[in-house]
Amino acid sequence: MREKLASRFGFLMLAAGCAVGLGNVWRFPYVTGRNGGGAFVLVYLAFLLILGFPLLIAELSLGRASKRGISRALAKLGAPRRPLATRRFLRILGSIIFAGNFILMIYYTDVAGWLVKYASDYISSGSPVSFPDLVADKTTSTIYMLLCVVAASAVCFAGVVKGVERVTKVLMASLLVLLAGLAAKALSLDAAAEGVKFFLYPDWARFMEHPWRGVLEAMGQAFFTLSLGIGCMMIFGSYVQRKHSLVKEASLIILIDTLVALLSGLVIFPACISYGIEPSSGPGLIFIALPEVFTRMTGGRFWGFCFFLFLAFAAFTTIVAVFECIIGGMKDEFSPKSPGGSAALRRKVAIYTGIAVAVCSLPCVFFDGVLAIEDFAVSQLWLPLGALVQSLFVALPIGWSWQKFRNEASLGDGAALPDFLRLHYIITMPLLILVVIITGIMAQ
Repeated sequence: MREKLASRFGFLMLAAGCAVGLGNVWRFPYVTGRNGGGAFVLVYLAFLLILGFPLLIAELSLGRASKRGISRALAKLGAPRRPLATRRFLRILGSIIFAGNFILMIYYTDVAGWLVKYASDYISSGSPVSFPDLVADKTTSTIYMLLCVVAASAVCFAGVVKGVERVTKVLMASLLVLLAGLAAKALSLDAAAEGVKFFLYPDWARFMEHPWRGVLEAMGQAFFTLSLGIGCMMIFGSYVQRKHSLVKEASLIILIDTLVALLSGLVIFPACISYGIEPSSGPGLIFIALPEVFTRMTGGRFWGFCFFLFLAFAAFTTIVAVFECIIGGMKDEFSPKSPGGSAALRRKVAIYTGIAVAVCSLPCVFFDGVLAIEDFAVSQLWLPLGALVQSLFVALPIGWSWQKFRNEASLGDGAALPDFLRLHYIITMPLLILVVIITGIMAQ
């Protein structure tokens, strides 16, 4: 019997927790700052509608219809009466896509560990260790990485409802409260209005200085913010009932994810402008520039702790979601005729997953450059290639077929998937995804 989530709210929080991660806070303000502020935000929102929204519907539909993770969903839906070679091909293809979850975790847990370390430093000493010193301290980095892995494994060990759903609801609620408090503080600063203007006012002149870069980065942000392509959302689709249309559910998930990204900008831009920090200073904004802001801020110790605790919660919700995707997929492998398996099987797989992620995360801790390689492999290869496969699979007769996909996505209370979008899935979205892949590779 397939495990089920206890509530619709739990599903929305799990899916939103998977989407809400470091991309909302680490990458979004940086690329917004260097691409015309509000101009970039508008282009990003357009691509979120064009690319992210339909891909999210596809991934959730594949999971709900198959009641499987990505490693078995393609074969179940696309080749039930087809030759053995076709079924094997789809199984292999699904397994390759599924592997991207594991690659993501063996560097994402390292970054989450840094965030937990920074939050704890604000409590213990009032300011964090410098980022270069933290990265150089392999023992400390390993300890905090292992802490994140053990915590995520323990949550998944407890089960979908008692562990994953319960913890994620608490974390997401806490995350939103922390973010609202941080935004209120940032908006009370002297130069808050200037920071908000920098963030939300469309500076098309600055955007048009590098329009192609702005469009590509907006497209990439809209694509990557939802963690689409490797089956993370699919596993939660497999746990949800058919009471609500997935068009409706995808809309709510994107709304929460976008709210977090926008509120994060309302924290970071007013704070940076108020304290003379360049908000487009690059990926080091979070670990290097913002601690300088908190050093200068009245009550900075408290606000620095709140900010990095918020980031740690955002990272941990994603880690728990991806761990659950890995565990759910592996359970399908061990008990393909009884999807979901037993509680004992869940506990065993949760332990093995934690051990495997911990061991395979060590190269990222101990060797410089490994993180960048693994991040490139996931963000520029696994995610977009997996999304390309899913986009074509749901719309073409050689895959699942458009009508079956549309029926599943539209089933339940809420909006239906328009029939005219079929060509969008077959032509427009694959072309956009190929642009993401090619430009990402060329940028290396």
